[in-house]
Amino acid sequence: MKLVVQLQLMPDADMARRLRATVERFNEAANWLAGVAFDHQLSNRIELQRIAYKDVREKFGLSAQMTCLCIRRVCEAYKRDKSIRPKFRKGAAMPFDQRTMRFQGIDRVSLLTLDGRTVVPMIVGSYQSDRMHYPKGQVDLVLRKDGKWFLIVTIDVPDGCPVPVTDFIGVDMGINKVAVDSDGNEHTGEPVEKVRQRHNTQRKRLQRKGTKGAKKKLKRLSGKEARFRKHENHRISKAIVESAKRTGRGIAVEDLEGIRERVTARGGDARNRLSGWSFHQLFSFLSYKATLAGIPVVQVDPRNTSRTCSECGHCEQANRKSQAVFLCKHCGFSANADWNAARNIAFLALGASRSSTGLVGQRSLPTVRLNRKSHRL
Repeated sequence: MKLVVQLQLMPDADMARRLRATVERFNEAANWLAGVAFDHQLSNRIELQRIAYKDVREKFGLSAQMTCLCIRRVCEAYKRDKSIRPKFRKGAAMPFDQRTMRFQGIDRVSLLTLDGRTVVPMIVGSYQSDRMHYPKGQVDLVLRKDGKWFLIVTIDVPDGCPVPVTDFIGVDMGINKVAVDSDGNEHTGEPVEKVRQRHNTQRKRLQRKGTKGAKKKLKRLSGKEARFRKHENHRISKAIVESAKRTGRGIAVEDLEGIRERVTARGGDARNRLSGWSFHQLFSFLSYKATLAGIPVVQVDPRNTSRTCSECGHCEQANRKSQAVFLCKHCGFSANADWNAARNIAFLALGASRSSTGLVGQRSLPTVRLNRKSHRL
């Protein structure tokens, strides 16, 4: 599978100047090329190179391989939507390949600039160093808003040896509780919620103030909440995958595509919470960590998982006594609502697995009637 590794570069003032000049010239050339591609309705890289290669070399002073990379980048952007002309920011990411970049040991990289090659030191942690020996694909040079330079490297990592599974851990994802599994482990969203509320209040106060200092503060805070949320999703997904690997089970999650359109969020704060709900990021982290460990991940239909009794299979809207409590009207089974839903998710995944593999003699699944459920915050 493909993993993306981020490496921080540590250029001195002269190196940074050369890198910035190269990136800006590359994007200037990309904008000019985008106009040529749009005017001629050209998305074919070979055709665009035939009519524009010489002009790019003369007008912008790019090397031969930089010019080819620029043409490829423009064609990729134009293919996505041929009705508009692509635009490239002055400091947009610049691609490199094996002809324009070479790693020198574990902590240095040689990059081709307008003034020739420059060898830049970089910071490599244990996570990155464990994966740098695998085959590498595209590499992008990125200048962040805070002035830090990064290499974004795509690495082809082999999948883990498949683990044969006969059972699944069900994972119910939500806003109040980020994830609850069928073993009863809860990953609360309280830390994320505290950070969200603090940053939301601070942003409102600074925006009302509107001074130059307030705008600088807002710029420094930009992305801080998202980074904390990402850290929490990494932590939660790692814990779930380790539990699945230790017990030899697969992982089952809800397919929440389109959930935001089905959720009723009343009030500005509720809408803010909903928009910040990063369920897709958590699923993507679970998927790639599980794939590396050889653990299957399946998605199941979320309909009625919160209304169905995981003991007797009775499905009724009144079973959901409250947001947190489930009480079956048929058999009287009472439990935490999220844990009950996680058990149903695990049962559905096991049922799908039996259907595809022909497994017999296992616990029978509860009957789940598939009526579209409604959600409310």
